[in-house]
Amino acid sequence: MLREFREFAVRGDVVDLAVAVVIGAAFGKIVASFVADILMPPIGRLLGGAEFSNLFIVLAGTQTFATLADAKKAGVPTLNYGVFLQTIFDFIIVTFAIFLVVRQVNSLRRPAAAPPATKECGLCFMAVPIRATRCPHCTSQLS
Repeated sequence: MLREFREFAVRGDVVDLAVAVVIGAAFGKIVASFVADILMPPIGRLLGGAEFSNLFIVLAGTQTFATLADAKKAGVPTLNYGVFLQTIFDFIIVTFAIFLVVRQVNSLRRPAAAPPATKECGLCFMAVPIRATRCPHCTSQLS
């Protein structure tokens, strides 16, 4: 059983998957920082100076709090829609970045399309070798 586990663990697919998970986690942190620290502040400023991480609704009582941290410290239940919006932006950016990477990898993997080997006769619609000047089926002149 130990030998089977070792073979499974060092097989290329498992190692590649482990590397992809580690790189993906690091990439996720980079994107989260990009969204929180670079993208959201200008958007918040355009929307009247709102900081998305502090957008919340107090669900109990009539108290008001300046920040989400203050509300959490007081133990008041809140609806944190700003954090949710920021998470949606994270997801969209990560998904778009992965789309671009996969698209590029797929374009590198695709073999170049082979040029056509035949053309169609305009009169009898039979397949004729591309270099032919006369159709072997109906003997018409090909262009």
